[in-house]
Amino acid sequence: MKRSTFLVIAGIFIVASGLMYLIHYLIFRDAHYIFLYLIGDLAFLPLEVFLVVIVIERFLSRREKQSQFQKLNMVIGAFFSEVGNQLLGDLLPYIDNRGSIKHRLAVSMHWTSNDFKNAMSFTRSMAYEVNYQDIDMDALKGFLIQRRQFLVRMLENPNLLEHDRFTDLLWAIFHLTEELEVRPSLTNLPQKDLEHIAGDIRRAFSLLLIEWIYYVEHLKKNYPFLFSLVSRTHPFQDHPSPIVT
Repeated sequence: MKRSTFLVIAGIFIVASGLMYLIHYLIFRDAHYIFLYLIGDLAFLPLEVFLVVIVIERFLSRREKQSQFQKLNMVIGAFFSEVGNQLLGDLLPYIDNRGSIKHRLAVSMHWTSNDFKNAMSFTRSMAYEVNYQDIDMDALKGFLIQRRQFLVRMLENPNLLEHDRFTDLLWAIFHLTEELEVRPSLTNLPQKDLEHIAGDIRRAFSLLLIEWIYYVEHLKKNYPFLFSLVSRTHPFQDHPSPIVT
């Protein structure tokens, strides 16, 4: 709203209020009554502002954030179903310290909040080394290009604007896709170039792990039936299987 428009509207309301008080006085000729209730209304005004602006607005804002959080986690769940889980499983065999990762991230039905906290601390602090010589770059490139339109549609979701961490993950995956796509051939690349691609893989894998832990913890707290499936099929265990035993 423009400042001039605001001032005009404010003036209209003030004049209207003044006219109503004037009409009241002309009819009843009781200025004492008018000022008595006017001061009473003014005395209640700070409390009214506190209730409406601070208490109710904060409550509505919290409700809106919770709703956005739920919608965002639905989007993140779709991402892991379509891209993230397979990408984790495909890249994990080529990470040097995959043994430590599998040991520390072997999520099970018995995990507690403290387990997730320790897993996150481990994931954020560890250094990843990629055995890029053994990766099938063409297969990785094909998978990422195949899923690119899905990822582009995710970026169009307005809820993602409130989630910098997940947006950073998507950009890391997009960048890795572009690095692989712009090269005419991924065979016989120079050592320096392979190390550059390995750095992009390492960045994407690190962000992917962090987001996966947040997402799985959310499922543990809010959707135990979905968490049960994840705990049986995630790649950080020796024999993942959807079969309940």
